[in-house]
Amino acid sequence: MQLGILGLPKSGKTALFNALTASRQATGKFRASNTTNVGVAAVGDRRLEQLRDLYRPKRYVPAQVRFVDVPGIDRGRGETLDLAELRTMDALVHVVRAFEDAELLHLAGDVDPQRGHRDDRPGADPRRLRGGGAAASAPRSGAEEGADRPGETGARAAVGSRPAALEAETSLRRLDFDAEEEKRLRGYGLLSRKPMLLVLNVDEELAGDPDAAAGVDAPPCTDLLAVSARLEEEISRLDPADQGDFLAEAGLDQPSAVRVVQAGYELLGLISFFTVGEDEVRAWTIRRGSTAVTAAGAVHSDIERGFIRAEVTAWRT
Repeated sequence: MQLGILGLPKSGKTALFNALTASRQATGKFRASNTTNVGVAAVGDRRLEQLRDLYRPKRYVPAQVRFVDVPGIDRGRGETLDLAELRTMDALVHVVRAFEDAELLHLAGDVDPQRGHRDDRPGADPRRLRGGGAAASAPRSGAEEGADRPGETGARAAVGSRPAALEAETSLRRLDFDAEEEKRLRGYGLLSRKPMLLVLNVDEELAGDPDAAAGVDAPPCTDLLAVSARLEEEISRLDPADQGDFLAEAGLDQPSAVRVVQAGYELLGLISFFTVGEDEVRAWTIRRGSTAVTAAGAVHSDIERGFIRAEVTAWRT
């Protein structure tokens, strides 16, 4: 699974990237970075860890997630997203500032998460997909510019039956497509069609508050999660043996690295299954609803072709 992290400068997205990947990328308070950061994190899963402790294998292979943190965008300055990277992502993680800091002025003047996720959306593909003429070629700012240039003709054909939605610049994420249309759209990497996880970067004292995201409405095909990126970045730098105590003190049962990945799995309809033995305990990622035969094919095509039966054992974590 690949997740692209984006947001305005000073939203805390690189701090979140550091917390997710245990990295130490620069997060200067008064200077935004123009660097794209790439990192990989193992998927924490207590079930797999229990199996590891039970079998004590020679190899332990958890599932992995690749995170890409693109530079923050400032529409007022005409800056654009790193579209080449984001087009290849399975889903987007949109970090919206919801914390106060008197030394760190918000680009819009004040902190408003509801406005933040509405105005700082990545890519308004529908405008170009409306077709030719001035409307299609009108200049766009920020993340919108160039968001859907590859494959415009095929994409227009796939969404052409919804002219009203396109004229209103409705995000493709809000529209329903049949199987054939979905297939035609999938190859174009349109940003406004990708599932999105909306992460509210909240103050440290709200890190463990279950109501921290109250009052913010998540758009369709979008999940919502509250995280204190600064706090969790600091915790991620501690010795692993000490991290649990600090998370508990903050009222958190699991670190953001686990919660964000779990939300990503839910958004994309993915689950994990495990293969175990003395040689290896390993996690594999498949679509939710897959059969045992399909799961066997994820390990090796020969296992799928020669599949005979599955034995099921009750397990309680």
